[in-house]
Amino acid sequence: MTATPSRIDVHQHLIPSFYRDLLAKAGIAEAGGRQLPDWSPESALEVMDLLGAATAILSVSTPGTGFVTDPGEATELARRLNDHCAGVAAEHAGRFGYFATLPMPDIAASAAEAERALVELGADGVTLLANNQGVYLGADGQDALWRTLNEHGAVVLVHPADLPAPPVEHVPPFAADFLLDTTRAAYLLVRNGVVRRYPDIRFILSHAGGFVPYSSHRMAVAIAGDTGRSPLDVLDDFRSFYFDTALSSSPAALPTLLAFARPGHVLFGSDWPFAPSIAGQYFAHGLDSGVDPGTLRAVNRTNAEALFPGLGGTPAPTPRTSLRQSAQRAAARLFFRLVQPGTE
Repeated sequence: MTATPSRIDVHQHLIPSFYRDLLAKAGIAEAGGRQLPDWSPESALEVMDLLGAATAILSVSTPGTGFVTDPGEATELARRLNDHCAGVAAEHAGRFGYFATLPMPDIAASAAEAERALVELGADGVTLLANNQGVYLGADGQDALWRTLNEHGAVVLVHPADLPAPPVEHVPPFAADFLLDTTRAAYLLVRNGVVRRYPDIRFILSHAGGFVPYSSHRMAVAIAGDTGRSPLDVLDDFRSFYFDTALSSSPAALPTLLAFARPGHVLFGSDWPFAPSIAGQYFAHGLDSGVDPGTLRAVNRTNAEALFPGLGGTPAPTPRTSLRQSAQRAAARLFFRLVQPGTE
């Protein structure tokens, strides 16, 4: 694992204390089947040093504002979260950026908050859950939001949410359902022409796109049969997405992702703190040991610099590697080799 912090982590979450309190008041103690983890800027910076990340772009994970039933209260919560994120980024200049939270599924309010966050607060993009109260991205009636995001050339992190269906016993949503949720949203964004009509929106699909790289040809044939479009055009639309490596840079998944994605469209992601630091180290080592140096540099940093020009000039901070962190990295490398025989 790289010793000098240089990665730009495009998939890292924050859980402000006031947001945790509101979730608890609503009876929500977990997300995606995982208990809400502790978070603070200081603990985030410690893990970033461990993973070799110079900068992280923060986002609020599921349920976003979707647990708030009153639209006005949801809008106010989104504004409060975005103001808070802007403050964290300003207080730790160069270390944190952020994706703004939008009060979906309210399209008008979401378009207005996207405008405010991108123009007034300087957000690096926005987060959109793949489905919001059962309504998927790409469904009819969302064009007002797409127009606003397209006008600003916005980056959109598509993050999964719980499927709009009962969970299956012993299958935690984060393990499998999240991947399907992202794939459903990507399918509709392509099938309903959103990525073609709004080409200046740059969509990042979380967790290597769910099942998109693996099932892209199968989905392209289905969409072509449904719409009469060329399967090659449909595949080109799927390849227009960006993808992060959160929980996905394994010897099985990473080659598929790199074979499918366009050059420059794969970005480093950790999913901390929902993915514990040991998981982040495991998959970071999978990336470090699984690609050539040029590809590694691109995924770690230069692809993100092209997507987020404002982060490109961020100098790498002085490493703060402790003996404990060195031991953790060594343990992660050993564990990776043990569970993946033949890898170095």
